[in-house]
Amino acid sequence: MAKMLSAIILLSLLVSGVGVLAQDDVVLGPVTQRIMERGELVCGVNQQLAGFGVVNDAGEFEGFDIDICRAVAAAVLGDANAVSFRPLAAAERQAAIQGGEIDMMSRNTTWTLSRDVVWGATFGPTTFYDGQGIGTGVDLGVTTIEELDGASICVTQGTTTELNITDAVAARGLDITILAQPDIAAAWQAYLDGRCEAWTTDKSSLAALHATSADPSQHMVLDVTLSKEPLGPLSPQSDPQFADIVAWTVFGLINAEEAGITSENIDDFLMSDDPTIQRLLGQNDNASGSYLGIPNDFMVTVIRQLGNYGEIFHRHLGVPPFNLGRGINALWTDGGLLYGPPFR
Repeated sequence: MAKMLSAIILLSLLVSGVGVLAQDDVVLGPVTQRIMERGELVCGVNQQLAGFGVVNDAGEFEGFDIDICRAVAAAVLGDANAVSFRPLAAAERQAAIQGGEIDMMSRNTTWTLSRDVVWGATFGPTTFYDGQGIGTGVDLGVTTIEELDGASICVTQGTTTELNITDAVAARGLDITILAQPDIAAAWQAYLDGRCEAWTTDKSSLAALHATSADPSQHMVLDVTLSKEPLGPLSPQSDPQFADIVAWTVFGLINAEEAGITSENIDDFLMSDDPTIQRLLGQNDNASGSYLGIPNDFMVTVIRQLGNYGEIFHRHLGVPPFNLGRGINALWTDGGLLYGPPFR
């Protein structure tokens, strides 16, 4: 009777298209299925934010957020280059995730209640803890937001950034004109052109664009943080199985750094007697990727091709011209907020 019931369930899944069984009888979700059938992950990204998502001189996408997409592609398909990148303006993100244009998004997107629910999105682990700041010219001679009273601030339209600056101005009773621009590049350019005395976005973005400007010494960031901005990948709520793959790929990157496993030394860890390492890397019959319907040693592939979280951070953000410190994006063992649940 049990075997007959299992056969009926399997047949109904196949007929309905809900999913197919993968390793260890894991039912693959619709997003995972179409990625495997297509042989490529479609990832929504930014192409205008240096350090996080940009197109380089060779016409290739690169950046911290780009490598999160590549890590998921490596986990599912075994190839970090099996990704098609879909550039998205801030206002296009909701439609892209709801309409199935993309499989996932890794595009400096803040995790909020409304986006989690209204967008029909499942947010993965936070990959970069940020906060909204205000950038302005050194020559303006201001050090606080209150001193911008009577001035104007440029911001990206349709973002939490726009809502936050509106709230901050109103709460302080300031007479500041908020000039909304279609995207971050337009907000930055409007500030450079003198159409606004200041501009606001996540502090990481302020640092990135100030650092890559013609003269970084002309710009400064005020000593104020207007919000919490937990940034990370997201995927459609229609596929919790794929959302698990995204989440545990990120957790694997964090746990690998904590364990000291890098792209350079990973072979040294494959024969480790440490059961925690064996589970993380899916070695010696220890279950790992098999729980997710992907290769048991998926993190070996990810780390070998991209490195751990720290390697990704340093490659894109810890080098000139950014030279960003880890700050709260350090491991919990180093006083930061990054903490990966155990692979068990």
